[in-house]
Amino acid sequence: MRDQFPFAVARVTRRWRKLLDERLKDLGVTQARWTTMVYLQQGGEGMTQRELAGLMAIENPTLVRLLDSLELQGLIERRACPNDRRARRLHLTDPGRDFMDVLSERANKLQDGMLEGVSDDDIEVALRVFLKIMDNAEKQK
Repeated sequence: MRDQFPFAVARVTRRWRKLLDERLKDLGVTQARWTTMVYLQQGGEGMTQRELAGLMAIENPTLVRLLDSLELQGLIERRACPNDRRARRLHLTDPGRDFMDVLSERANKLQDGMLEGVSDDDIEVALRVFLKIMDNAEKQK
């Protein structure tokens, strides 16, 4: 079972991304862009790119490309940081906030379909396991 675990997680992750990309395609947004907006919204607007990259556990250059595309779509904006002129603070625009409602509705429908027949108790156990694995992964650095 332990040997199969990382591959099962990877398959579920790939499937989620593929299905969500299909459902967001007509809106001009990918799963990666949506995820970036979710982290920004949940992490608290006004965070720096570096803070957001850390929260998302991705490299800053990868995040910059995502932010550039979201900014071009008018969904986010970078504002000067009053305490550090080199840093930019990230914010959803008003259209970005409205767009999040549409994106989240589609993502929630997919999530409901993928989790059909899975109990809340099972989901709680799975999340606890994933959090423990992430804690262990952080110790491997």
